[in-house]
Amino acid sequence: MEMQAIPRESPKSSREKGAGEPMLKAITQEEEEPVHYEELQSPSEDVYVEAFHPTVKSRTGKQDEGKPGLYRLLCLILTIICFLLLIVVFVLSAKLQTGSTVCSGNNEFSLEDCQSRFPKSQFNKLSCRQCASGWLTFGKSCFFLSTTRLTWSESQKNCSSSGGSLAIVSSQNVQNFLTRKGNLKYWIGLRHEGSTWNWVNNNELQQSYWTEAVNNGDCAYLNSDSPAEKNWDRASCQSTTYFICQLQF
Repeated sequence: MEMQAIPRESPKSSREKGAGEPMLKAITQEEEEPVHYEELQSPSEDVYVEAFHPTVKSRTGKQDEGKPGLYRLLCLILTIICFLLLIVVFVLSAKLQTGSTVCSGNNEFSLEDCQSRFPKSQFNKLSCRQCASGWLTFGKSCFFLSTTRLTWSESQKNCSSSGGSLAIVSSQNVQNFLTRKGNLKYWIGLRHEGSTWNWVNNNELQQSYWTEAVNNGDCAYLNSDSPAEKNWDRASCQSTTYFICQLQF
């Protein structure tokens, strides 16, 4: 009986067969590698937190620690600026006040100083808020009681040269003040013209304080030795006596 030869597997087929298993195994490993790769590419939240969050937290902490110091510095700068502005306001206020009281009532400034500092056209408007040396303040006026004697017209001219006029007694208070401050006979700004008595500002006489025994004359004077209720008298305008100037502001 003739025996059949068992066919032998060719080395090639054996290699192909044997190579199949390693190939399957290699494919399995290649399928598993992306998993590990993805795990490395997408780390867990815990790893991220541990690796990165502490750094961010420390930076934020440093920034928070620096903010109070910055706020204190800004507050200090603002305080200094406010203080400087306050000083400027005080300085400007002092200068403004000095300019408005240039005609102060001390010996440093006189009525002539006031007139030299302000134009004559504006002198009556600006004038002295406080009267010059030698002048008396009452209400909104300055009064000057002369120590020399002149005629009525000369007295009015003298007062006009100072920016004022002979005194106008506009109220009982003014009458009492002039009587109390004086001790002589003084021309006042009242003159008889036609049939009426008029003040130097062209206002007609309304309230008077004539003495009981009135003399003759067209110009009025105030006798401060008599009671304030009745101490006006009249005399010739060419007579000489003391006078009272008034400067209104």
